[in-house]
Amino acid sequence: MADPDQTERTRADQAAILGDVRGPSLRSSLVVIDGPSAGRSVAIREDDVTAGTATECDLRVEDDRVSRKHASVRAGSGGFLVVDLESTNGTFYEGSRISRAVVPAGAVLRIGRTSLLIRPEDSPDAIEPSPRGSFGRLVGQSVAMRRLFAILEQVSATDSTVLVEGETGTGKELVALAVHEASPRKDGPFIVLDCAAVPGELVESELFGHVRGAFTGAATNRPGAFVSADNGTLFLDELNSLPITMQPKLLRALESRSVKAVGSDAPRKVNVRVIAACNSDVERDVAEGRFRPDLFYRLSVVHVRIPPLRQRRDDIPVIAARMLEEMGGCEPGEISGPNLDRLAAHAWPGNVRELRNVIERACALSGGVPRPFRDMTLHLGPSREGGERLQVDTEATYSRAKEKVLASFERIYLEALMQRCGGNISLASRVSELDRKQLRKLLRRLGLIAGPETDEG
Repeated sequence: MADPDQTERTRADQAAILGDVRGPSLRSSLVVIDGPSAGRSVAIREDDVTAGTATECDLRVEDDRVSRKHASVRAGSGGFLVVDLESTNGTFYEGSRISRAVVPAGAVLRIGRTSLLIRPEDSPDAIEPSPRGSFGRLVGQSVAMRRLFAILEQVSATDSTVLVEGETGTGKELVALAVHEASPRKDGPFIVLDCAAVPGELVESELFGHVRGAFTGAATNRPGAFVSADNGTLFLDELNSLPITMQPKLLRALESRSVKAVGSDAPRKVNVRVIAACNSDVERDVAEGRFRPDLFYRLSVVHVRIPPLRQRRDDIPVIAARMLEEMGGCEPGEISGPNLDRLAAHAWPGNVRELRNVIERACALSGGVPRPFRDMTLHLGPSREGGERLQVDTEATYSRAKEKVLASFERIYLEALMQRCGGNISLASRVSELDRKQLRKLLRRLGLIAGPETDEG
């Protein structure tokens, strides 16, 4: 029978350890990411969650090197208390055997042949939106973006790895840079490696470096991205382009916090925070065998998704205003009117990057003369979906959403009509079966024609 005084002392010791760790408690899960029971998980509570082979364990694993009751995990204020329950083969964290330790979210524990990840739950709808409309160089007033800002504000203070998912042009590198600049590592290096731009045979060297003579062309020692990012942040863009043969080596570097240069036998410790990004559904890549699940779980301690611009059209005015301010030489004035209607109606296949190109082109075509936004000439390229499409703002009220749709319809229809009729209002009137005066009034209101109301053509 357990000694009650000893039990109380143990509880007091645990409370003291957890009390030393400041920060909000996180709703998290203990997930098996490697080993015979990969995929199993259990929610971590403020009470002990046990892992082992016994049926009464909260997380039961089928591993002959794991004890019946092997280890326990408990959530605390900003950390997780891990206790080895006098197991036969031990509990390991970052290569060291532990009996009791406080570890952060994202920690990977090794018991037997099984790896366990402490993974915060990903439930963005439960996150209170940030009151701020920006984070670093990112701006947005939509609920979706302010929820993203709230997550980034919290995660920046930690060393947790982050997986950023979003379409091309949404600003994944800006997310990584903003997290770095808001973190304790802000004075350290911020290194970017585009995995898609590196030939497969050079990826290992780009990541971990090489020594002179390691291969043909290796004339000098090269540090590699991890060493270059020491005491800072490494941003791995287009991560899903990483060859699957390289993925185990990246996982090993993340878990051991050390790298070994190509051609060298000596590993080197590195202190690097990793932020990774992909522009496709990486979970689908995992399911289809193109991406290792253990690496996915290790990188997606915090998994955020940047919504495409077409799903947050209310952000277009503030983004455009920020871009015009950064470019200088322009006099944006109020971001409203027909030009804003055109931007709101576009499908934005290139997302924020495409919007920047449109704004920059409009400034360049102003001939060096500052113009208000309403007088700028905007050239919108074709959308992948086959032209500008009507979009419904589901965050607006019914009447406001309907008003926006009708305004978009008028512009899209009339622009296409006048193009098809070569600008001839009389012909456009006959084709559309609109009265000439009514058509001319609509065209002038939308800024599609100017001058006195005369019958043209």
